[in-house]
Amino acid sequence: MDDSSSHSHTQTIEFPRETDGLPEARKTELVELDDGDEFELDIMPVKKRISDATVRMLAYNGSVPGPTLKVPQGGTITVHVTNHGDLDATVHWHGLRLENRYDGTHDTQAPIPIGETFTYKVHVPDAGAFWYHPHIREDYGQEMGLYGNILATSSDADYWPPVNRELVLTLDDILIEDGQIAAFRESETTHVAMGRFGNVMLAAGEPDLSLEATRGEVVRFYFTNTANTRVFNVALPGAQMKLVGADAGHYEHEELVEEVLLAPSERAVVDVRFAEAGKVALEHRTPERTYPLAAITVAEEHAEPSHADQFARLRSNRDMAEQRERIEPFLKAPPDKTLSFVAEMDMGVPEGVPVVYVCPMHPEVVSEEPGSCPKCGMKLLAQAAEATTYVCPMHPEVTSDKPDRCPKCGMKLLPASLVEAGGGHDHGDAEHGHHGHEHHGHHGEPEHGHDAAQGIEWEDDMLEVNRMTTPANMRWKLVDRETGAENAQIDWTFHVGDQVKLRLVNEMNSDHPMPHPFHVHGAGRFLVLARDEVVEPNLVWKDTVLVRTGEIVDILLDVTNPGRWMAHCHIAEHHESGMMFSFNVLPPPA
Repeated sequence: MDDSSSHSHTQTIEFPRETDGLPEARKTELVELDDGDEFELDIMPVKKRISDATVRMLAYNGSVPGPTLKVPQGGTITVHVTNHGDLDATVHWHGLRLENRYDGTHDTQAPIPIGETFTYKVHVPDAGAFWYHPHIREDYGQEMGLYGNILATSSDADYWPPVNRELVLTLDDILIEDGQIAAFRESETTHVAMGRFGNVMLAAGEPDLSLEATRGEVVRFYFTNTANTRVFNVALPGAQMKLVGADAGHYEHEELVEEVLLAPSERAVVDVRFAEAGKVALEHRTPERTYPLAAITVAEEHAEPSHADQFARLRSNRDMAEQRERIEPFLKAPPDKTLSFVAEMDMGVPEGVPVVYVCPMHPEVVSEEPGSCPKCGMKLLAQAAEATTYVCPMHPEVTSDKPDRCPKCGMKLLPASLVEAGGGHDHGDAEHGHHGHEHHGHHGEPEHGHDAAQGIEWEDDMLEVNRMTTPANMRWKLVDRETGAENAQIDWTFHVGDQVKLRLVNEMNSDHPMPHPFHVHGAGRFLVLARDEVVEPNLVWKDTVLVRTGEIVDILLDVTNPGRWMAHCHIAEHHESGMMFSFNVLPPPA
């Protein structure tokens, strides 16, 4: 790849960031809708105060998050979406098994031009927390505030345990630099290597959210991770947490937990009991630091009615226990399809730097002219002639005289001159960032081969290198192991009623091994069968699964819905760089 693919900030057009004349962002509304109701949803720019910065954002109906739509399970609502935003738009109804033509992707509709309206028929077949967001330049729209929840109330009064009240809470982060949201290019996505991490944490769109509760109260939290790339690890020290549900329904059995892990686009339904009066912090905990997300004041008066006894009871759910019996034959069966997650990085050579041409497979093969390797026939790649030292962007203490891979994390080593030009910048600036307090020790499961704790990249440790990566120099791929097809070339066909075992392999032999949240659109829903051959202990219906670095995850897709559907990584920048494909679902065979 030559220098012509690179762009400087002065050569590119950026999306607007001015706030003059914009309305103030409104408070998020809860809108209760019945089956058959209609609703207007308007995409529009607003200005919003985040910490000490007033920034331009995009909003649904003027609020960030957009309105929470409360809809009965089994109901269908009509939503008229008008686009007054910055670019063509669609709305994806994440997790809903609705009619294919309303899925909100380029496969199912023409984009909504600025100033135009499109009408969606939104069917809600399952109980739980779902959400809506853009599916064109998702990296931009989502970071700028375009996300909102759909709360589907169960038709079964006993589906969830009793609580005093419910609270819908989005978890997000945002990158603030010099008093503005960090610039976005109109022409291309940046931060493609790791996704765009933020330096300010947001809960329900607020950097310093305050909540209230009463002693003994049981509150159901519907958490949704709406971040572009950050994985949240949610804790409420001082309160009791009971995990009761996830993406598309309740768990096989309820369990008391200390923390709940949420990858981008995942949801968790958590019942929380505030046993004592005082202060409780909602936190995001990583192995290195803790970030405050919200402060909860628990009043002295007792909550009525008391649900203490029901909270202490850990229920099992018969419908999911039946799924446990159903999946037994699939556990030992070979996968029907296998997908590998792979990165290819070509950072190029800075303009004016002398180059030599090197074989990636045989680094001892060096030429002053472009050509092919005489040993294997591979194309020789340009390297900086003066860059005799290669460095890992994640671990600068790892150096080599060859363009090898880092033994600590598996990432491709880059010329030292490039790493020095693009590194050394702390992501969390003290003016706007929530640093939290640092601590050591690990939460959750052991590592999965990558040195990032628990197979998760909790922070952007190579910010400037990450910022320079675009689809032109970094390619994320989903690869069909059987055919070798990549991304949009993958051509799968299933039928309604199929049970498809998919194996997801997050390759360590990749230019940048890292975790990926894999999302399947409304063709059906799936169960996680096993992780690294360990059977999943607690079943729940899902539409997104986190595949950690080096991990192998088996899922069973229950195909229920005809049409052309997408599957992709839900790190927004990976999706925008092409880490996606579409597949067909036909009616049941005659």
